[in-house]
Amino acid sequence: MTAASTPEPSGLLLGNCTVLDARVADGTKPLPDAGVWVRGDRIAAVGPYAEVAARARAVGPVTDLDLDGAYLTPGLANMHTHFSLSLPGAGGDSVKGMGPHDLALYMADGARRTLHCGVTTVRCVAEKDHADFALRRAIAAGRTEGPRIHTAGRALVCTGGHGHESSDTLECDGPVGFRHGARSQIRAGADLIKVMISGGIAGEHERIHTPQLFTDELAAVIETAHAWGRKVTAHAGPAEVIGAAVDLGLDCVEHGYQLTPQVAKRMAERGTALVPTLLVTRCKEFFDELGVPEWMQCRSLGAGPGHLESFATAVAAGVQVLLGSDMPPFWHFEGTNATVRELEYMAEVIGPARALHAGTLGPVRWLGVEDDRGTVQDGKLADLIAMDDDPLDGAAAFRGVRWVMKGGRVVRDDRTAAPGGAR
Repeated sequence: MTAASTPEPSGLLLGNCTVLDARVADGTKPLPDAGVWVRGDRIAAVGPYAEVAARARAVGPVTDLDLDGAYLTPGLANMHTHFSLSLPGAGGDSVKGMGPHDLALYMADGARRTLHCGVTTVRCVAEKDHADFALRRAIAAGRTEGPRIHTAGRALVCTGGHGHESSDTLECDGPVGFRHGARSQIRAGADLIKVMISGGIAGEHERIHTPQLFTDELAAVIETAHAWGRKVTAHAGPAEVIGAAVDLGLDCVEHGYQLTPQVAKRMAERGTALVPTLLVTRCKEFFDELGVPEWMQCRSLGAGPGHLESFATAVAAGVQVLLGSDMPPFWHFEGTNATVRELEYMAEVIGPARALHAGTLGPVRWLGVEDDRGTVQDGKLADLIAMDDDPLDGAAAFRGVRWVMKGGRVVRDDRTAAPGGAR
């Protein structure tokens, strides 16, 4: 047979692996000795290896890939990322001082590192100068490596509100101003809207518990976003501020430092999710590395015990909790990356099976893309990661991610190259 008449390969056949995903919480058992047939950017079949192999080879030749006994799961989804983060201090000042070209390259490098860590989907919740939209386009076009990006564009704040000093926010006032702000981000291409409704840790001249929007302003944001088919998430700390926002139809809370059982119960009843970002109140090593000033470190680390108690309160009330690091997802931290360390902290309260859900299927459901991602099933995008340890034994298994596939393309394989996730 000549080269010209050689049949085209009918895809990639993954074998010698155990497949599992968040459906284990519903009783779906992990599948040992599994086969996963990948054609193009999607999963064509999943099942016992012999059956999948026979089905794939009946179509044509396949490329075999032995995963050496690994556990295969969907890629992680990090729901609170900032590729252009600039906290107070020397490290943040260096990012603030970047011109547009430097910033684009800096963010692209962070996106690549994030993907190589096994994070195949991110939700950006405030990026500088709309550079996130350019990054999303570049990744989609294959010009640079990175996860699938869902972004809020610039976060909406009141004049002088939380984060107002950075170009990753947009100052607005009054219901008309906030309607315009929401529409301007949607016009730019935002997948969701982010709004700052209370003070925060990183604001020197504000307090976490200070409300920063009036009811008519927040109502204008939520009504406008929902009319355009966009969800709204809010940076928020105090229970009373969160409770009022939930009653207005808020879709998600970031941080939630000071939740009460009553407000958590309302969140659960209304379907308002929580991205707790537990790392932000227990990351002294990260703060020291960036030169974060003492006032912010004291405020952040001092809020840690109450933050963890607030998270436990939300879990007990049945609130949907989702993985989000706030710290750059790829950042090397406490022996792993920030995404995995956040998941480990969450798992201490919710257990490894729910942590798997919080890091995969839960986020993609919130994003409305569960038809394409979040589980290892026929027809879904082949966004997959492999590790040696069983993630149902503990979230620390994700420290050992050694193989990453996005859209049917292997982007990391530690057996053939140095790990791509190292910072």
